[in-house]
Amino acid sequence: VLLAAAVCTKAGKAIVSRQFVEMTRTRIEGLLAAFPKLMNTGKQHTFVETESVRYVYQPMEKLYMVLITTKNSNILEDLETLRLFSRVIPEYCRALEENEISEHCFDLIFAFDEIVALGYRENVNLAQIRTFTEMDSHEEKVFRAVRETQEREAKAEMRRKAKELQQARRDAERHGKKAPGFGGFGSSAVSGGTTAAMITETIIETEKPKVAPAPARPSGPSKALKLGAKGKEVDNFVDKLKSEGENIMTSVGKRSAEAAKVLTPPINTESVHMKIEEKISLTCGRDGGLQNMELHGMIMLHISDEKFARIRLHVENEDKRGVQLQTHPNVDKKLFTTESQIGLKNPEKSFPTNSDVGVLKWRLQTTEESFIPLTINCWPSESGNSCDVNIEYELQEESLELNDVIITIPLPSGVGAPVIGEIDGEYRHDSRRNLLEWCLPVIDAKNKSGSLEFSIAGQPNDFFPVQVSFVSKKNYCNIQVTKVTQVDGNSPVRFSTETTFLVDKYEIL
Repeated sequence: VLLAAAVCTKAGKAIVSRQFVEMTRTRIEGLLAAFPKLMNTGKQHTFVETESVRYVYQPMEKLYMVLITTKNSNILEDLETLRLFSRVIPEYCRALEENEISEHCFDLIFAFDEIVALGYRENVNLAQIRTFTEMDSHEEKVFRAVRETQEREAKAEMRRKAKELQQARRDAERHGKKAPGFGGFGSSAVSGGTTAAMITETIIETEKPKVAPAPARPSGPSKALKLGAKGKEVDNFVDKLKSEGENIMTSVGKRSAEAAKVLTPPINTESVHMKIEEKISLTCGRDGGLQNMELHGMIMLHISDEKFARIRLHVENEDKRGVQLQTHPNVDKKLFTTESQIGLKNPEKSFPTNSDVGVLKWRLQTTEESFIPLTINCWPSESGNSCDVNIEYELQEESLELNDVIITIPLPSGVGAPVIGEIDGEYRHDSRRNLLEWCLPVIDAKNKSGSLEFSIAGQPNDFFPVQVSFVSKKNYCNIQVTKVTQVDGNSPVRFSTETTFLVDKYEIL
């Protein structure tokens, strides 16, 4: 009887192990750990025995393919089975390495199950194993092909009917008649016409997402057929205006243009423009404690007009956390140290124009917990077969305003969607990647804390690492450019500033 099939390292560490009889994990790990010690160095064998079991093995580069059998098992048959196991592994793994085996462990286990069932060898070859694991079905292919053909025909028929109804409406408008199914209260339109109009509306709406978004045409029936329109009277009024020669733009195009303006406000850039960018990389423990926090910041100067190329930047540094500052090699360090001004070593030289130049950078590395800008506390607790998860956030640095905050919590696979209890903000469940995304538009001093509760089948370790992402228009270290002056005459220069604070890595392990 075959007890187990395993792929292990030369030190006896199990990478993949499939037990064909009832065995505990500690027993199989103990058997595999003892296996390398039993082999006599210098002698070439294919098996080794103990008082209770027999190991039949084959070396594969840095790994071993091992079958653990009873002592009265037929060793010739076991060797044949071992050869088949060894041929299966290269079918699924490109290299005989630990990482590659771990990556394809489930494929290998499924293949092992095709070779052996309940401890006894099945009469299969390599080609049959691949066919069985692929589970390829001719009937399924035929069924899918038929269904796709039916869907295509139904869509083509819908488009044809929609065009016919649109043409009928255009003809009715052209001759000054009421369109079928769109009459007023005193209309004598039959119910069949109304039904046809409703079908048309549905078809047009379902077709819409497939068309690339473009500004609506001044003419055409799209406004009248749009689902959720304000009413028939409004549509008739618009039609009358069109017939009188008025050029009416649909409100959809205007709304999308207005939304685009709100979403991407234009940055008012002057001839002297500065980008202040900070990136944070942070790792916390799930039980509290900051493992590491590293923050990098930089001021980038962009000058688009040559007459402002000989300038000095007046920097205000109110940081009290011990930030390490470093100026560009061409910047006068003494001037910066004594007067907090950034200027070139040679005052006669000019800054480069029409390119971004880094003039000052800073770095902060700490394990001080009070420096964490946003603390996340994730508390999973088991209750029966499921796990209740409570997670909360708190903004420590109240001067910050964090936008588009997404707290990503991993979920166990194959257990369905989580049941959400209380939540501040919104959530998204990504079933393909097994993630729960907790979305918060803004976290600031007025909205500094919030919580989320949900339950799902799983273990407490399944919900880590928690990852956080956000953007902010306020920087963490209080370093700002307050004034820009020209070298000659010390006259002030108008400038613009763009500040961003981004996440490089933010994890709770």
